Amino acid sequence: MRAVLQRVSEASVTVDGRTVGSIGRGLLVLLAVGRDDDDDDTAYIVDKTAGLRIFPDGDGHMNRSAMEVGGELLVVSQFTLYADTRRGRRPSFVAAAPPEAAAERFDDALDRFRATGLRVETGRFGETMDVALINDGPVTIWLDSAERHRSRRG
Repeated sequence: MRAVLQRVSEASVTVDGRTVGSIGRGLLVLLAVGRDDDDDDTAYIVDKTAGLRIFPDGDGHMNRSAMEVGGELLVVSQFTLYADTRRGRRPSFVAAAPPEAAAERFDDALDRFRATGLRVETGRFGETMDVALINDGPVTIWLDSAERHRSRRG
């Protein structure tokens, strides 16, 4: 599972001209489900997102999590995070989960995000969406659940 986290002062998602989700201060979470993702991948991404200390403390240092600051989450499905651009000019998305499996795992991730107590908004899975945000910082973090198995050395 892959996620791009953007710390925002506000964000919204619109489908067919109608706002379907919006948040104030918090994180815009662009979330992609991989073909081989399982419950452990979902748990890792949810836990890391909710607990990542990327909000400023009283001294302006990134030392507080979304949980600690009462941040909100706008979680938007984005399978294109699995784009493989190594060959040719057209990205391949074979590493992304098929839509049915991805929708199920995405919904599970939403349930888990909500279980943290954070306010969670979302777009519409599989729809064309317009996403608007005011990036705070800017702070943008890339998470990949496959990376949790790699050593931090070398």
